[in-house]
Amino acid sequence: MPRFYIDAPLRAGSSCALPEEAAHHALHVLRLRGGDEVTLFNGRGGEYAGRIASLGKRELLIDVLQHREVEREAPLHMVLVQGVSSGERMDFTIRKAVELGVAAVRPVLAAASVARPKGERAAARREHWQKVAISACEQCGRNRIPEVRELVPVQEALKHDESRKILLSPRAELRFSAACRKVETAVTIAAGPEAGFNAGEEAAFLDAGYVPAKLGARVLRTETAALAALAALNALRGDF
Repeated sequence: MPRFYIDAPLRAGSSCALPEEAAHHALHVLRLRGGDEVTLFNGRGGEYAGRIASLGKRELLIDVLQHREVEREAPLHMVLVQGVSSGERMDFTIRKAVELGVAAVRPVLAAASVARPKGERAAARREHWQKVAISACEQCGRNRIPEVRELVPVQEALKHDESRKILLSPRAELRFSAACRKVETAVTIAAGPEAGFNAGEEAAFLDAGYVPAKLGARVLRTETAALAALAALNALRGDF
């Protein structure tokens, strides 16, 4: 059943209009028609059954039906500190991390990051990445929206974190599965960009309490490493 995120209060018995971009997708991609059933959520808990009441060329009105108190969050609170990668790699990483249950994404600008948005461009990228996260929630069934936080240098992302912290590093001696043994209810994973974190950045992670760990003997691409770690965490401590 099609799912749509609406950034507004929802109430059973009321009606709401889909945002223009979502309405275009519903009308011209999904080819929805009057009377079709949909699911609505606003990121504030649970979801709502809905039915298309009326539609026009660019607008779509939905009757909001009963509220369903259902959540599909991972039992393990996972945060991803991700070195910014270029092009579609970052979009792919965020989309799949949301599908795997990540609670928040902290994009960081590393010395080796190929993509280096700043100022207004950085704010625009963050807004784009948040939309990617919302789209992933629509697809995978999550009713809570993971926050994509402000893009900051590596050192600024290390200040306020009390959970178990693991730095993915192909140079580490400790296996990732061993590093996960002390994970209980929350964990933060740090993954570098295409060329990884440099020595100074890795030292900053270690000073902040991160434990370096490797994902096997092979060097994984940036868009593979974080997702492999999140999937392994789900298998070891989550809901897989």
